[in-house]
Amino acid sequence: MSTTQPDEIEQALGSRLIDVRRNLHREPELSNEEFKTTEKLRKWLTGAHIDLLDLPLRTGLIAEIGQGDGPIVAIRCDIDALPIEEQTGLPFASEVPGKMHACGHDFHTAVILGAAYLLKAREAELPGRVRVLFQSAEETGHGAESVLESGGLEDVAAIFGLHNSPELPTGSFGTRTGALTAGVDRFEITVKGIGAHAATPENGVDSIVTAAQIVTALQTVVSRQNSASEPVVLSVTRIQGGYTWNVLPEIVELEGTVRTHNEAVRRIIPDKMTQIIEGIAAAAGAEAKLHWYPGPPATINDGYWADFTKEIAKQAGYEVHDIPPQMGGEDFSLYLQKIPGAFVNIGAGPAYALHHPRFDVDEAALLPAAGYFALLAEQALVRLKEKG
Repeated sequence: MSTTQPDEIEQALGSRLIDVRRNLHREPELSNEEFKTTEKLRKWLTGAHIDLLDLPLRTGLIAEIGQGDGPIVAIRCDIDALPIEEQTGLPFASEVPGKMHACGHDFHTAVILGAAYLLKAREAELPGRVRVLFQSAEETGHGAESVLESGGLEDVAAIFGLHNSPELPTGSFGTRTGALTAGVDRFEITVKGIGAHAATPENGVDSIVTAAQIVTALQTVVSRQNSASEPVVLSVTRIQGGYTWNVLPEIVELEGTVRTHNEAVRRIIPDKMTQIIEGIAAAAGAEAKLHWYPGPPATINDGYWADFTKEIAKQAGYEVHDIPPQMGGEDFSLYLQKIPGAFVNIGAGPAYALHHPRFDVDEAALLPAAGYFALLAEQALVRLKEKG
């Protein structure tokens, strides 16, 4: 007969999740390259006798816990890293040059793996099934598309996901009804003038001056063509043109991003940008063209399930916050377009900002978050069962 006490089991799981997180942190993999990460997860899950779904996913995987014909809920984490050179100096820092878990996806993965372990221990008591999703390529904004195309979320009645938050202290929890993260779109602008000697600009069409006027004028989309009550960010993040000091170049390239919470606003912004870009170029005698690359939409939390996540967070002992909308993006939004659910933030202590080369998380937040997601999934099944 085992004499292991519950607190000893909890302590062992906490240590295990720290080991998992550090293991993943040492060997980060970029979007759609998470082959080692996927194999590690496969080994850890099957080693705990957790079933895996047979799906056409290049990387990432989905496990399932529970039996019978009851409702199905899903919990999701992301597993990819970023092309950033780590500067933390941690003993378990990235061993892969130029790659780093600078967004905390190693933390997310360990949390959801821990939740899977806890749910497996209670599998016989679950009034339904839990799909445990380890998603690749979140940083590209398109990883969720592959999961949806695979059929791995068919018949799921509710879905929940998380992101760590450096802005929330450990022990804190945040979410909200409605838009939590922004729609994320990328654009490129090509400005074509006529090259000339810098001493005689009148013999050409100055693409650099034209591009500079476009950069400035684009801000009127936010400040003068959009309601102040509708959050919009338009940022030009790259300007490239010219190759020497005394020649006006023919071509200048601009690149940037637009962030929105309102889908109606999002849809009209490319047209407004096009009017400004083409109008300024025409006035200068140049040509300019907008290339628009849509990314994931805003993450819109279902009100019922957002309130439910906060209710369970209070039960789990979190300090619960109703947080403001964020301008970062998240492809979990694609799931919420098809399945009701909610995305939440878990406080991971004060740290450098997300995507910073010295970013780190408070590992004390791992075990409580794993316990929370196991409780959330089980109680969501209970609630769905009660609703019939």
